[in-house]
Amino acid sequence: MSRINNLVFLMCCMFLPYSVCLAQQKPVGKNKVTLASLLEEMISFDSQVNYPVQSYTCKQVSSYDRRTISPDKPGWFANDDGAGYVRLDSINGRKEKVMFEAEGPGVVTRIWMTTLIKNGVLRFYFDGSKIPAFEIQGYDMNKTPFYAGKALSLTHTHYTPEGKGGNTFMLPLPYQKSCRITFEEPDYSKKIPRYYHINYRTYKPGTQVQTFTLAEAASLQSRIEDVNSRLLNPPTFTGGEKQSLSAQIDSGERVSIDLPKGTFAIKNLAIDIKGNKGDYGIMMRNVILKIKFDGKETVRVPLSDFSGAGFGSRKVDSWYISADGKGSVTSRWVMPYKSSAQIELENLSPFPVTASVILNCAPWSWGANTLYFHTSWKEEKNIPLNNQYDNDSENLDWNFVTLSGRGIYKGDLMTLFNYAPDWYGEGDEKIWVDDDKFPSFIGTGTEDYYNCSWAPVVPFYTPFGGAPRADNTSSYGYNSFLRTRNLDNILFTRQLKFDLEMLSWNKGKEDCSTTVFWYGDAGSSAKK
Repeated sequence: MSRINNLVFLMCCMFLPYSVCLAQQKPVGKNKVTLASLLEEMISFDSQVNYPVQSYTCKQVSSYDRRTISPDKPGWFANDDGAGYVRLDSINGRKEKVMFEAEGPGVVTRIWMTTLIKNGVLRFYFDGSKIPAFEIQGYDMNKTPFYAGKALSLTHTHYTPEGKGGNTFMLPLPYQKSCRITFEEPDYSKKIPRYYHINYRTYKPGTQVQTFTLAEAASLQSRIEDVNSRLLNPPTFTGGEKQSLSAQIDSGERVSIDLPKGTFAIKNLAIDIKGNKGDYGIMMRNVILKIKFDGKETVRVPLSDFSGAGFGSRKVDSWYISADGKGSVTSRWVMPYKSSAQIELENLSPFPVTASVILNCAPWSWGANTLYFHTSWKEEKNIPLNNQYDNDSENLDWNFVTLSGRGIYKGDLMTLFNYAPDWYGEGDEKIWVDDDKFPSFIGTGTEDYYNCSWAPVVPFYTPFGGAPRADNTSSYGYNSFLRTRNLDNILFTRQLKFDLEMLSWNKGKEDCSTTVFWYGDAGSSAKK
């Protein structure tokens, strides 16, 4: 936090003592959505398993090129993604770009942004007020006048305080009636690209939401600090019933372990693989993890990809998944079942491996909204990459995944070999939910989706994913991106379709594998 922001924060604490006390003492309804309840949800592994009783829709507003209107019209792959915004408003005598506007009740769950120079003023208005609840001097969520912390205000690689670079802000901003986020340019005659994503939930009418205030943020600082600490140091569940397996698995063979009978949930799963010879990356890619819940297989994925690392099975350090890059993988995804479950490891590598599996199960209360854990995996080779400036007719929306049924989209891994000479990730994600006529989520580039910016070519790690592998500064060769979703998850009731534009700086091809982590009903499935 900068010296100026510290001063603003202290002033809030000095001049708002009574409102802080009221915020602490005011009774909050059991089902009321508040900053405190959202922080609690953020660090609760168990809460991710159930389809929310307080149902909501999930969407994203971004600076995508507004020429993108429809797949059957020119401009569907238009790429001037730093120029889009809702409209230009006159507010209190100022011209302000409206970046985001939504009617409540709702909550902003993620703000990703980057630019070339951070001059200007960001303003945040809640519940129809013409006076901003807070403002930021600069295009930079690191400069909020309240504490968010390192885990909830992520700085991208290549970030500079005043110049190029960006960040991802994950502290939730709830509101009862409405939210509007604007940006005032210092000089509207100069075109400076302003890239952004704003993810948000809209709850059903009648849902009670406590609107964000500086006073509440000040009163919850110790809680925000605790959430930061937990996200950066994920707790490991060690209770419940412990199951273990240790065995050598010859080439082409498999081993399995049956879990306790009854209604339980896996709360921690640790797998360690060792090989006597051969390539480590090949070994991890060819040990296949399969999990059945109540007789149905919902997980079938290479262990390298289940770990969130992909090709080469490098290090991963995130909230849901950890891997040491040497064969040990820890999963903190909660995986419930009604009566039975089985975990199997199959060795498709050309040499024997030694496997150790340790898991902890705890009793689970199964309800109407309890969902099964799914991991869906696909691979395709020689996918064409087209130059971003070429004709729309030559461009490709590649299907990342299509899910059917009811579920919650919780994250994904994209791991690939890039044959093109340089950056392959210029394309935007387009996520269609249920009966969308236009994608609920449309982005501004692959690296932006994965919470970084400006074509990063170095590994990095955050609680919400990162880049486990980036072999070359040109981006030629092996690359992996991981994103796990927390409050920014996506609910769907019938279908979710995720397409990715295959655009690059120069034509080429890539071999790509995707792994999707999600929860769904027993009848939910991924398209093969």
